[in-house]
Amino acid sequence: MAFLSLEQLDGRVSSTSGISVDFLRDWRQAASRLHAGHRTAFQHDYWLAAWYEAFHGVAPLIAVMSDAATGRDIAMVPMISHTRRGIRVVEFADLDVSDNNAPILACDATFDAADTRAISAALVDALRALPDRFDLLRLKKMPAHVGGKPNPLVSLGRVGSCSLNGNVVLTGDDYADYRASLRRLQLPRCWRVFTRLGSARFEIATDVERAREFLDVMDVQQEERMRQLGSPFVLNDDAHARFYREVARQGVAEGYAVISALVCDKGIVASTLGVRYGATYFLLRISHSGKTWANFSPGLLATERTMEALHEQGVRRFDLSIGNQDYKRRLGAERVPLTDVSVALSWRGLPFVWRDHAAQGLRRHPRLAALAARAMGKAAQ
Repeated sequence: MAFLSLEQLDGRVSSTSGISVDFLRDWRQAASRLHAGHRTAFQHDYWLAAWYEAFHGVAPLIAVMSDAATGRDIAMVPMISHTRRGIRVVEFADLDVSDNNAPILACDATFDAADTRAISAALVDALRALPDRFDLLRLKKMPAHVGGKPNPLVSLGRVGSCSLNGNVVLTGDDYADYRASLRRLQLPRCWRVFTRLGSARFEIATDVERAREFLDVMDVQQEERMRQLGSPFVLNDDAHARFYREVARQGVAEGYAVISALVCDKGIVASTLGVRYGATYFLLRISHSGKTWANFSPGLLATERTMEALHEQGVRRFDLSIGNQDYKRRLGAERVPLTDVSVALSWRGLPFVWRDHAAQGLRRHPRLAALAARAMGKAAQ
């Protein structure tokens, strides 16, 4: 680990390891830094600007890491701080709406193993040096690579330690071949059944007004589905609704926000929401009208038609989101591991780190994890 000589001045921490860390408390200040850097769709400015504007009760904390000698930016980590059960926690700007979290990396970034350790150590030590006296750093759902570059913060944890994973479909250049591989889904039959409805069509919203219309119906359909399952639904509360609509407002016109639907003369049958960055698309939400048209699997059909439309635009990598529902396997998705990191920033954070590490260890031993879950359930009775 790098040994740092720290000097606190206007939010900046300088280090003799050659890495400086500058903490910004406003995303609008940070947005211009590393504007062209490597990132995933969830570090896009449309996503983060909407996120920091929508979710309150947390304090923005954006770390900008740079070369101390040249001042050249190396990486930026979009984070927040808040207090949970008396513990001052630093984590990604997420609150469970992002599929993955990662630093934004400079376009010319080249990291070897020593570099990744130095960057990670510089961030941790800089957080410890802040007057906020934070207790715990939690970095969840990190991919191993960002724009083809190694994610340096993964070195703080164990690859694949997250309980969640991505689900990636690589279609190749011939979409007809990919669709042929899905014979068991009978998607051509589903489309024929759907098109018997009056004025049936597939549509991707190209303006904000239409996108909002699709989102309004999506909220209603998803809430009804969760009510039937007896599960809480929060994606239509004030903060989440404002967030998704702001992402749509900024991103629909240029194709970053992809909001699609199956539509007929009786209304919107099914819809999807996702984000696209480069040749990768992330599916985030699916809704459908329930049992009325279940005979043609409207949610699955809307997803596949969205994939086909985006394939024509050059997308070849489709991430069907975290969670391992059966339909993702049926669409040919392969699981992609993500990494969680927990680091104590003070002695008060140590018990939480130990608990996180214990949970990660249990996940490597499913039978032991099942026994522990049953024991905890009995203890709670």
